Amino acid sequence: MAAPVRIAPSILSADFARLGDEIAAVEAAGADLIHVDVMDGHYVPNITIGPAVVKAIKPHAKKPLDVHLMISPVDPFVEDFAKAGADIITVHPEAGPHVHRTLQFIRSLGKKPGVVLNPGTPIETIDNLMDLVDLVLIMSVNPGFGGQSFIESQIGKIAAARKRIDATGRDIALEVDGGINPETAKRCIAAGATVLVAGTAVFKGGAGQYAANIAALRG
Repeated sequence: MAAPVRIAPSILSADFARLGDEIAAVEAAGADLIHVDVMDGHYVPNITIGPAVVKAIKPHAKKPLDVHLMISPVDPFVEDFAKAGADIITVHPEAGPHVHRTLQFIRSLGKKPGVVLNPGTPIETIDNLMDLVDLVLIMSVNPGFGGQSFIESQIGKIAAARKRIDATGRDIALEVDGGINPETAKRCIAAGATVLVAGTAVFKGGAGQYAANIAALRG
């Protein structure tokens, strides 16, 4: 029997005035990872948080910090986020001149490297990176903002990524981020996803609803 899908609540949708409490609440409600969206206002049209916030929340998180770097150039900041407490660091091929080298660098820092594909980035982009990654993240919205609608064409990309992961024989997580709700979660899981990132779908309704929200995404 396949392992149950893991849920990674995105703190982008949390109450930023109470991040430590929010992380404790979603972990108590069943979160498996804590997803941290880092945006620079350059690679994506929004600005969120930097290494100082990751360092501040690290003591509050018992689960791994899954840090998604939507910044360009990415290489100068990788070490800062590693030192701040990121456990998984995911990067976009477009965000640095040599993604292969970036992934090697993340591994050298003792962190788990991941590669992220935007909706318009071809699946073939990961073909020469599979030996370097512990996670493949398929964006099912264009990165930059929470609350967007799921892009249906990405279901086929999830399935294509699943085939590539299975061919390696390695334990590589297949994560999906964007427009995840109980309905789209089912389709992502059916296509082969093993980790789902959700912001609005987890944090809506307040802390008393977090456990039910997370359970609904697992199906």
